[in-house]
Amino acid sequence: MATPIIPPEFDPALVARYDVAGPRYTSYPTAPQFTPSFDEAALRQVIRASNEEPIPRPLSLYVHVPFCMSPCFYCGCNRVITRDIGQADRYLERLYREIELAAPLFDRDRPVRQLHFGGGTPNFLDVPRMRELMESLARHFSFSQQAEREYGIELDPRFADGDYVHALGELGFNRMSVGIQDFDPAVQEAVNRIQSFEQTQEAIVAARESGFRSVSVDLIYGLPKQNLDGFSRTLDQVVALHPDRVAVYGYAHLPEMFKAQRQIVAEELPDAGTRLALFGRALAQLSAAGYVYIGMDHFARADDELAVAQRAGTLQRNFQGYSTHGDCDIIGLGVSAISRIGDSYSQSARDLTGYYATLDAGRLPVARGLLLDEDDVIRRELIGELMCHGCVDKPRFGERHRLIFDEYFAAARQRLQPLIADGLLLEDSTSLQVTSPGRLLLRIIAMCFDAYLDGQSHTPRYSRAI
Repeated sequence: MATPIIPPEFDPALVARYDVAGPRYTSYPTAPQFTPSFDEAALRQVIRASNEEPIPRPLSLYVHVPFCMSPCFYCGCNRVITRDIGQADRYLERLYREIELAAPLFDRDRPVRQLHFGGGTPNFLDVPRMRELMESLARHFSFSQQAEREYGIELDPRFADGDYVHALGELGFNRMSVGIQDFDPAVQEAVNRIQSFEQTQEAIVAARESGFRSVSVDLIYGLPKQNLDGFSRTLDQVVALHPDRVAVYGYAHLPEMFKAQRQIVAEELPDAGTRLALFGRALAQLSAAGYVYIGMDHFARADDELAVAQRAGTLQRNFQGYSTHGDCDIIGLGVSAISRIGDSYSQSARDLTGYYATLDAGRLPVARGLLLDEDDVIRRELIGELMCHGCVDKPRFGERHRLIFDEYFAAARQRLQPLIADGLLLEDSTSLQVTSPGRLLLRIIAMCFDAYLDGQSHTPRYSRAI
């Protein structure tokens, strides 16, 4: 159902009060709840069940390429630093085995409507290797031929020139996400990512020339040596590139978890007030340039599919963030990749040694996962509605799940009371409605409905809300 979208309101004092660590809710339950008891046999069982549904869901493929040429000190991704292209060949050999094992489990009449290459740096693979990989996927799965299919790739323009991007277009890619983080030279030096505006522009121009339907760029605020003037200049340069979408992520400094972050000088990180001001500046400049705030970290042009879907009430959320293809079963391929099949999640081995060994033994590399129970499914849908649409029709939600909303979520509604008092959302007998200030704190609101949290600020495994 179409819902009016309320523009966000940035209240620094209010945001600071709620700027605690919490999940991003690309899944519910979140990945820390996955367990080793969900194994290959469990995955095969949920795949069989998904094929037998009256209308089987279309498919989304996620392919993880873990390699990077050089370390970015802020990175918390699962990646391997190397310039040895031979590592890619050893990896692809196992990836092809995984494709051969996984693809026959899914009925061939289930079209692949979405494909996403993430990493690491997917363009670590040169054009011949990328072509070979795409051909393997196309042989084993039924690629959709519909115009609305979404085949995307994350790109590091330091290692991808215009010719490479043109080749990606010829291989069928039509969406591209370009990492920028910040164009300020001092910030780039502090995080070991020297990337010029011209390199970035070349990749984006080539994508437009090749018929890519959408280009998005990624920025990070909270990096060492960032200040308002420098970040404002970066935002001006980003607007000049005319991307369709902009993601503005808050840097999570967790050196105890991510070794590369130990290279960052903690004293050079912006203080809490400056960090919030950096996000406020991004919100102001991108809004003034015509970008719509979708939610969390995401902005899009008013005519972009995400903005259109949000206005129509059809926006969804999955491991890639906000999506118009959230109805697909996701097949994760590659080390650490996560699948979502029906009401289940599963993750492959998170290290190359374990990933290789399992496939060499002829087994799917499932390391852990989770089969959702009825309460998980109910809360997943509710959190999705709040994060995508900012409102919940309580009677209608209760009717769908055969429950009385206020009774079922009595404990969560108690946790909501301070947020309601602070004006983050409104509640009456028939609805929950996120307010303008609340739109910037969707994670905090969602946490009230998370049965696996205690309502407090939590462990260092999560990033801060802003």
